[in-house]
Amino acid sequence: MSSHRLDTGGLIDRSQRLTFRFDGRKYHGHPGDTLASALLANGVRIVGRSFKYHRPRGVWGAWSDDPNAIVDVRLGSRQIANCQATTMALEDGMRLGSVGGWPGVRLDLLAGLDLLHRVLPAGFYYKTFFWPNWQFWEPMIRRMAGLGRVDPDRAKDYRAFPIHDQAGLLVVGGGVAGLTAARVAAQAGEDVLLVDDQAHPGGGIFATSQAPGGTDPQTWVAEQIEAIRAAGGRVMATTTALGVHDHGLVSLARLRDFARPPQLIALRARRILLATGAIERPLTLANNDRPGIMATSAAGAYLGRHGVLVGRDIAILSNNSHAETVAQRLRDAGAQVGVLDPGDEPVRILGRRRVRGLRIGNRRIPCDTLLTSGGFTPTLHLWRQGGGKLTWAEEINAFVPGDGPRRMAVTGAAAGIFDRDQAIAHAMATALGSRPPPVVHDLGLKPDRAIAPTDAGRAWVDFQGDVTTGDIRMAAGEGYRSVEHVKRYTTLGMATDQGKTSNMAGLDTLARAADRPIPEIGTTTFRPPYVPVALASLAGPARGALLHPLKRLPLEPLHRNAGAALCEYGGWLRPGWYGTDRAGATRDEALAVRRDVGILDASPLGKVEVMGPGAAQFLDFVFYNRISTLAPGRLRYGFLLREDGSIFDDAVVARLAPERFVVSCSSAHVGAVVALLETWRQDNHDPDAIFIHDTTDRWQTLTITGPRARACLAGLLPNTDLAAGALPHMALTTAQFDGAPVRVARVSFTGELSYELSLPPASARALWRIAMAKGLRPVGMEALSILRLEKGYVLVGRDTDSQTTPPDLGFAGPLKTKPRPYLGDRGLLSPAAKASERRHLVGLSVPRGSPPLPVGAHLVKGRKHRSLGFVTSSGHSPALDRPIALALLEDGQAKMGKKVTIWHMGKRRRAVVCPACAYDPEGERINA
Repeated sequence: MSSHRLDTGGLIDRSQRLTFRFDGRKYHGHPGDTLASALLANGVRIVGRSFKYHRPRGVWGAWSDDPNAIVDVRLGSRQIANCQATTMALEDGMRLGSVGGWPGVRLDLLAGLDLLHRVLPAGFYYKTFFWPNWQFWEPMIRRMAGLGRVDPDRAKDYRAFPIHDQAGLLVVGGGVAGLTAARVAAQAGEDVLLVDDQAHPGGGIFATSQAPGGTDPQTWVAEQIEAIRAAGGRVMATTTALGVHDHGLVSLARLRDFARPPQLIALRARRILLATGAIERPLTLANNDRPGIMATSAAGAYLGRHGVLVGRDIAILSNNSHAETVAQRLRDAGAQVGVLDPGDEPVRILGRRRVRGLRIGNRRIPCDTLLTSGGFTPTLHLWRQGGGKLTWAEEINAFVPGDGPRRMAVTGAAAGIFDRDQAIAHAMATALGSRPPPVVHDLGLKPDRAIAPTDAGRAWVDFQGDVTTGDIRMAAGEGYRSVEHVKRYTTLGMATDQGKTSNMAGLDTLARAADRPIPEIGTTTFRPPYVPVALASLAGPARGALLHPLKRLPLEPLHRNAGAALCEYGGWLRPGWYGTDRAGATRDEALAVRRDVGILDASPLGKVEVMGPGAAQFLDFVFYNRISTLAPGRLRYGFLLREDGSIFDDAVVARLAPERFVVSCSSAHVGAVVALLETWRQDNHDPDAIFIHDTTDRWQTLTITGPRARACLAGLLPNTDLAAGALPHMALTTAQFDGAPVRVARVSFTGELSYELSLPPASARALWRIAMAKGLRPVGMEALSILRLEKGYVLVGRDTDSQTTPPDLGFAGPLKTKPRPYLGDRGLLSPAAKASERRHLVGLSVPRGSPPLPVGAHLVKGRKHRSLGFVTSSGHSPALDRPIALALLEDGQAKMGKKVTIWHMGKRRRAVVCPACAYDPEGERINA
């Protein structure tokens, strides 16, 4: 055997030898090793450096709770940064690189930062870097920040492809409790899926080498898995539950091998049983971060799973009775092991780059490895994500599950059950839906002695982030009482292990400093993912066209035949202009609408039907305008608001019948509007009285617009009365074309006489061909943008920002006259919404012959260029033959006729504030 690898034992395959390198040095391991177990087997103690002070760090844990062993891994052309060495399987030819040290972890020139720890305490970054300015320090800090480096050219290495699955009962965790529960449920006829993040399920059974009934652990685990599968259940190893989401959705990540990224699984389960075990806590002793200090259970896991003896002369400091089981396993493997109880004597750890021994009081105890155990914290991340509550169990100094959703339950060590027989009984009852026996929480905790530091040295709580007990006490002394604030001030729990090791020790230290009990301190928020996942893996194939696929018009071939230049507008591939000369075509199309007639494909406009006896009152609530007073056959322009009163979208609402409405919202916002309507339909109204259907794809919309629109349309719809008296502006009628129904809405986004025709796709194609044969000019989106800009019509999201309200656009009437409540009403009455410095929509005029103002240019005041607003839309008006623009300007209505300074890219220009509508302000043409 090697210095630390035993000749027998573990789950590794000694018949094969794998070669790998760590920081350029060559080592050997076996299939079944993790990177961490292979390094430990070769006697490697220092595997990384801490983030802040660059102190040497060794392996602490045996799985995802380890905060120290983070490495960069390369195999062939594939590279993965920031891998947890404790969870990544070893493969032949891997090249491991340490992170956090420069130029390496053995000799780190940045280690001198530790000498400056007195002037670099927690929160120092909030108090320094003010001189000469932040920009001076930022490049240096960014170069020092971070762990590994991701190669941008290798982003595809992280790409995962998600799949969907379902199960009747999902059991998370393959320890004794999880395997027992899955077997019992499967044998009872349940559709069971058990997931476990290890390659070999079994949990802590291999660390203690104690299986139920005294059988061999490997044999017992294999029997349970075989029984689950024989009963029709499924077992998925190397699969981690990342998070529990709404409606029984659980996200899973399944590791296959290093050559392939994880497989992401979106799983729906009727019931979820969490058997996620517990995480061993460190003891917060002075200098407890030395390489060679490990969790007691981790030493057992490396021995039982990998045949690695982490030390020859081992000392164990523990405040509970469970350490003795691991101690005996280590003795049986040939190590000298002493389980120490320091009593009230101070403890000092000897050695700088690794553990050399202990001094307890006046006694010097030599050792090459120190194992510590401060008790166990139930792993309840998924429980909290699913809506479960926590309660404090004084017997084990930990939070345990409290009340929770009916579809979820917790068993085993995750429920605070550390007696094996009790865990099995509890798991069996819970899996079958029976009432489990009362839970007895017992860890055999000793009096609170070797937990808190007893000398003047620094005691480390968060190993990777270099957070000490002194940092937490300082935060409490500076007034931070909330654990969430302390977390952000000290970076406690922000390491890659996300506080799995440090949070309970941090809570204990904060509770002592604040003289409050831990339950009163509370916990930080548990958020998915449970373990780090590359962002590219979460994104999967959703990139490029798959991330945001372009929507296509049914009339696209006809537009191409007409010479359209197709561009993206709001997620749709639409004609931008017709012809090869963009500027000339845009000008000619806009002038054709102003002087003659044009036809526009407006099919992407939303056509969301809202029906039912509660539809009118519902629309009154979600719209800023009052909709219930709208008569059938009439249209009304209005705004949908957010809860803070800002504009969500604008829309034209048509009332087809007393209980049937059509909301024609912006083309790019249809999905968001439907989601908004559905949210308030379910949350604030009777869903059985309101029905919402998105019919946008069923109806194609062609707009005929211009002074000759009525005459052209009369030839297409000869039996329809289109006279101004019969069909006035903002009115709706129905007709027939080519044997199909047509909705004819007299509404305009160009400022000219316009008719929007909504009809089925086949009929729309026929109408377009007839219109082209009659010589109607096709109009693209660029010309439409100019036409609406001339009229001062807004595009929500372009001429508005996240704070714009209807009164900022000049629509103050409903605020004064509409009865409340409605969505956003309280926001409109807030002091911020009524402040005098609100930004109003205005027009900007520049001299004829000047170039158009740049969109995004700021309207500024003073030498320091304080921004008063910005240009939202700009262009050259063919009808007026001059530049026009819209802007959001601070107190803009009071500045009408005044000059303002425009600043853009270091250049200044002048403009005059004017009304937003630059063309036909009286609206005579639209009412012709």
